[in-house]
Amino acid sequence: MTALLALIKKDLILFMSDRRALLLNLFMPILLASFFGFLTGGGGKDAAKIEIAIVVLDNHPIAQKIVQGLKAESTLSVKELPLEEAKALVLKGKLNMAVVLPENFGESAGAAFFGGKAKPELPIYYDPSQTAVLAMVKGMLTQQVMQSVSAEMFSGKAGAKFVDQTIQDLEKSDKAMKENGELHDFLGSWKKFQDKQLTKSNADTEEKSAVSAGLSMPFTTKDQAMAAGDPVTSKYNGFAHSFAGMSVQFILFMAIDAGIGVLLARRLGLWNRLLAAPVGLNTLLMARGLSCALIASGLMSFIFAVAVLVFKVKIAGSLPGFIGVVISFSLMTASFGLLIAAFGKTPEAARGISIFATLIMVMLSGAWMPSFLFPQWLQNFTLIVPTRWAVDGLDAMTWRGLGFDAALPAMLVQLVFAAFFGFIAIWRFRKV
Repeated sequence: MTALLALIKKDLILFMSDRRALLLNLFMPILLASFFGFLTGGGGKDAAKIEIAIVVLDNHPIAQKIVQGLKAESTLSVKELPLEEAKALVLKGKLNMAVVLPENFGESAGAAFFGGKAKPELPIYYDPSQTAVLAMVKGMLTQQVMQSVSAEMFSGKAGAKFVDQTIQDLEKSDKAMKENGELHDFLGSWKKFQDKQLTKSNADTEEKSAVSAGLSMPFTTKDQAMAAGDPVTSKYNGFAHSFAGMSVQFILFMAIDAGIGVLLARRLGLWNRLLAAPVGLNTLLMARGLSCALIASGLMSFIFAVAVLVFKVKIAGSLPGFIGVVISFSLMTASFGLLIAAFGKTPEAARGISIFATLIMVMLSGAWMPSFLFPQWLQNFTLIVPTRWAVDGLDAMTWRGLGFDAALPAMLVQLVFAAFFGFIAIWRFRKV
């Protein structure tokens, strides 16, 4: 036990003596976490608007109302541009997408609304990296087209003209009258309603009536973010998730340095000298792992202390659960460092491979981008990645405000990985 404590003390002193590395491990995750947290709304700023272009090639009232409706959307920033300029900006990534209202769109859309005519196409040019945004804009576009087309067809002059023409076409043929009697009666009633609307309305009230008469969404939403605390007064703090992701990433980098340190010690012959002393291999590996875990726990505690004091991150869930997630992740990190040392042939080769593996694990954890953007098979695959459980566990104990039971799965999975990595590392060390 004395040898074990002495080895742990030695590793801690060596780590603390390198001030440049210490400051890097302490403050780099804080800087990056604050940056990503600010980008995701942690600073309380409004979400960025979706920037789109609209190319208007049609002067029909329906097309004009669609443009007005899109410009009135609070989540959109709409610019009217020529087609080629809009396409060029989307290609360069300056705009999310461009929507084209082609010639005769309004007339064709009105004819297709009740007349069974061919549906006109709305060309959309979009950034392929913005598929989620594409779905959002298409939803808003559908609402505006339906409302504008129905408003014009029910109460507008273009709708009245369409009804007149359709009735005339039906009355030209006795056969058509027989087969479409119900349609003729319906259009006749519709025509009376339109005439009444147009007669009693002046130009200003007619425009308002046309808008209000259109089909619109029969409901509104009351958006409520599901975060810890009072659902009305509490707000989601984006810094909580960014600090979870960045601390996991940089502490794994620290584990890489610990593993590389073992390889350097082996190259210099220090490892053999320690083994020649009355210290067993198990004691040496345990000391290295525990010292790495202590350093990881200390780093994460400091990082989240800054998050709490400076960025108002709250441990809104179980404090014992948070501590348990930190400890289990630290143990998993330490065993990961031993695994690097066990299989690394040279420090240079081990560093490259381990950095690549770490970046993949961090990416799959959802630290950089939301995991729901991944394909379904990849989302399922991330469940076997320990960093995914670490980030989810930290989220559950901070902004989600969940209880200790929510921390248990994350703790258990990471402890299983810690035991697995440690077993493989010891087996490898004994083999060589």
